[in-house]
Amino acid sequence: MAEPEDIKDRTFRFALAIISLVESLPDTISAKTIGKQLIRSGTSVGANVEEATAAHSKNDFIYRMNVALREARETLYWLRLLDASEVLEKQLLTGVLKEADEITRILGAIVSSARGKRKS
Repeated sequence: MAEPEDIKDRTFRFALAIISLVESLPDTISAKTIGKQLIRSGTSVGANVEEATAAHSKNDFIYRMNVALREARETLYWLRLLDASEVLEKQLLTGVLKEADEITRILGAIVSSARGKRKS
């Protein structure tokens, strides 16, 4: 069984996927508006994970990871909105939507575990 990928590497690759996706959006007002939100939140996930790994306390770690989780949830929202509005073809969104969902779940588990509220 392979080792799980480091969350820092995974969120970095996710940010690259978000950048690529936003660059492929059509030149419409709605796509540009959603794209600005998506690029901000989607690249912020990894930036906050990076900050969390350099936290000076457990509370700081939890705070930063929780910010990353909130940004991941927001990114998932914008991706779902793109999907539902059919601004892009479904096949362009499928992989990144799945990855956003998985990252959100992983970050949620990290935050819960760090708080000592691990769900079984």
